[in-house]
Amino acid sequence: MSDSPPILPPPVKGRGAASTRLSARFDDRGREDDGDWLDEREGIDGEGTPRRTEVTIEKAKTIITRNRSPDIPFDRSINAYRGCEHGCIYCFARPTHAYQNLSPGLDFETKLFAKPDAAALLRKELAKRGYQCTPMAMGTNTDPYQPIEQHMRITRGVIEVLAEHDHPLVITTKSARIVRDIDLLAPMAAKGLAAVMMSVTTLDPELARRMEPRASAPRQRIAAIAALAKAGVPTSISVSPIVPAINDHEIEAIVAAGAEAGARSAFSIVVRLPHEVAPLMREWLAIHYPDRAAKVMAMIAGMRGGKDNDPNFFDRFRPQGAYAAALHARFKLACRKHGLNAERFELRTDLFRVPTDQMALF
Repeated sequence: MSDSPPILPPPVKGRGAASTRLSARFDDRGREDDGDWLDEREGIDGEGTPRRTEVTIEKAKTIITRNRSPDIPFDRSINAYRGCEHGCIYCFARPTHAYQNLSPGLDFETKLFAKPDAAALLRKELAKRGYQCTPMAMGTNTDPYQPIEQHMRITRGVIEVLAEHDHPLVITTKSARIVRDIDLLAPMAAKGLAAVMMSVTTLDPELARRMEPRASAPRQRIAAIAALAKAGVPTSISVSPIVPAINDHEIEAIVAAGAEAGARSAFSIVVRLPHEVAPLMREWLAIHYPDRAAKVMAMIAGMRGGKDNDPNFFDRFRPQGAYAAALHARFKLACRKHGLNAERFELRTDLFRVPTDQMALF
């Protein structure tokens, strides 16, 4: 047995993952293990060689996704896109691409699916007999403001429908592109119908380029918080995910920057590594931070019962151990120092107006 270190693929310019290995979870040889890989390596691009983004139009039959997870605070969401060009290496949505027989690695970032009929489908679903209004979530799986939204404008179309019918909306994003839609979000917020959570993982532009290469730069996200807050849109800052020995030292600085920009509240979770995300993270660490790769994974395991990931409801958002407790204490103290989370904000549902058959014609 050789003791030689594994051969790592070169980093891909402008992308988070470095490989296109397919998942084995839906292959008979790999169903026993969480996160196993097939052995094949397909067409890995070398550093300096951009990999083009491909977009496939998806003809969806419905657009509202229902959630029954007991540890999630919303029961419905809209995903305008599958896959995400931001390329965040830690993204817990990456494994969903395995259902398409595509790689949770580079394919997730480069082979995207768009749903241009989202607004029309939404109008029909809101008009269904018995529809009960509760806040709609966007950005819970893939980012609604990833780069292709700039010209496809699917997210904007969805917001237009929700605004027209006074339906409450919560958006989570790490893109400054959201400021484009302040003209829709500000009037909704004035009625108590809109809130935004901006994810800021780091204030270090170099780390951001490595960890989330096509997301907005940190300074742009902070500026977006300021623009949203100035427009009266209740905005939170999400210090997520916290990755041990990578960005954990920035908790206080990120909270401070968000508060100074006008965020009203803050949220934070420790990195989760479900299924294929764990080996992708290992590969990324070995490429970019070989000096601390083993330490990072050991610290993660120390918070997850000795494993890469704890998938159990509630436990997945409650890391264990002294280190996790210290992170929580630091975050809570930083929020208290800057007056965040002092008030509880709830969106209104009583203003919702059901689309009529006449409206559905447009």
